[in-house]
Amino acid sequence: MPRHHFSPQLHQSTAPFSHYVEHGNIGYTAGIIGQRPDTGELVSNDASQQCDVMLTNLQILLDEQGLTFNDLPRTTIYLIDYQDFEAINGVYSRRLPEPYPVRTTVQVAALPLGAC
Repeated sequence: MPRHHFSPQLHQSTAPFSHYVEHGNIGYTAGIIGQRPDTGELVSNDASQQCDVMLTNLQILLDEQGLTFNDLPRTTIYLIDYQDFEAINGVYSRRLPEPYPVRTTVQVAALPLGAC
């Protein structure tokens, strides 16, 4: 039976989703963006700043589950402009410990709230 979690520390969206679902011994997160937990607005239009806040939001969610970045086997990053790839890598490599999780990075047409 899946266990659902909606974090009280993250933005309280009205959209119908859980922030985290655990099924068996595998956990899944909803798409996390560089959103201010209090207002739900993006922190800025800068991809690096959005990535840093996104990772802070992910860390909050993991902390609530008794997990850390070391527990991540895989991540997926969505960018609207692949030109931001190096900026994201800088933040990602600074915030996540080695060895890094497996990662896929893809460019998409759009993200919620106009996120980078």
